[in-house]
Amino acid sequence: MYCVRKVTEDLYWVGGNDRRLALFENIHPIMQGVSYNSYLLLDEKTVLFDTVDWSICRQFLENIQEVLGGRTLDYMVINHMEPDHGACIEEIILRYPNVKIICTSKASMFMYQFGFRIDGKVTEVKEGDTLSFGKHNVVFVSAPMVHWPEAMVTYDTTNGVLFSADAFGSFGALNGKLFNDEMNFDRDWIDEARRYYTNIVGKYGPHVQALLKKASSIDIKLICPLHGPVWRNDFGYLLDKYDKWSRYEPEENGVMIVYGTMYGNTEAAANNLATKLVEKGITNVVMYDVSKTHVSYLISETFKYSHVVLASVTYNLKIYPPMLNYIMDMKALNLQKRTFALIENGSWAPQADKLMRELLNEMKEMTILDNGMTVNSAMKEDDKDSIDAIADSIIESMK
Repeated sequence: MYCVRKVTEDLYWVGGNDRRLALFENIHPIMQGVSYNSYLLLDEKTVLFDTVDWSICRQFLENIQEVLGGRTLDYMVINHMEPDHGACIEEIILRYPNVKIICTSKASMFMYQFGFRIDGKVTEVKEGDTLSFGKHNVVFVSAPMVHWPEAMVTYDTTNGVLFSADAFGSFGALNGKLFNDEMNFDRDWIDEARRYYTNIVGKYGPHVQALLKKASSIDIKLICPLHGPVWRNDFGYLLDKYDKWSRYEPEENGVMIVYGTMYGNTEAAANNLATKLVEKGITNVVMYDVSKTHVSYLISETFKYSHVVLASVTYNLKIYPPMLNYIMDMKALNLQKRTFALIENGSWAPQADKLMRELLNEMKEMTILDNGMTVNSAMKEDDKDSIDAIADSIIESMK
């Protein structure tokens, strides 16, 4: 049975939701599911903007058939070729064999790499090219590395709709609510939007900045991403978040304490530091066990907060493996502009501080506070002064 939403005059959402998938890209947990968005324009010519993941293809095809109402499909614009959006291209071709595909040259190359039979169907476009479908005229804007090299966005100059590909997307199934003003985004969606951006697009901040600069020069009335809600107002909220994230600026002045503990002693040091910070007036403090928290959540929170405390046990003379994995993800995703405090634990040869410091120093614009701390097996009474010194150092750096 079809399930569609009207976006604006002549434009319909024909995507779907997947609540069965456990891991997005087989990495990131999506407890609240994910939407795959596709949009169908009814003009003198009919135009499909992107397809969906194979998992919801049947729903997708029923939606298209309903909206077309017996008409054929003339064009298929592919803004992003990643399989969670491009998987159903051949299914569309099979049902609408005269459809013409509009995409970048790299997207065309990727279609061949994925084995799609598209000979004679592709028209390649580049930055600034335009096309008219009747009363609707669109311009194509390149968006390389947001977050694949073939990506583009399409702007409808007639109604101000920006088909933004993976930009401005979010994890989370839509649950019947398509538009941002049908939900409490800041309460229910921002954490998943941040986790989506930081883990999927986060490495490519300069490329996102380039796209934001292009977006600032056009009159946007709606933003139609490939995941998550359609935005039809409050663009300043969304663009401010993307601007901060892509410049690697923290959203909040606060302290994120991430600890790696084997028997609870390193956790005890982390608890003592959190308590001391709150006693001294810093209440925006969060704590995470690196062994129990999926790294995608840790990355998202690290993008959020200005200060990070890494408290790690030494393990086989190295950094505790889950902590090492987290730090390497930070590095891979190009995280910058954070202030770190370090706590290490070791019963005979503490090494975690030195090794964590080396890795952080390889990243851009990271500040590591001098007041670190070494715990020998378990905290003692005289370790309280070290906790106090770390807390004071963090507070001073926040001024």
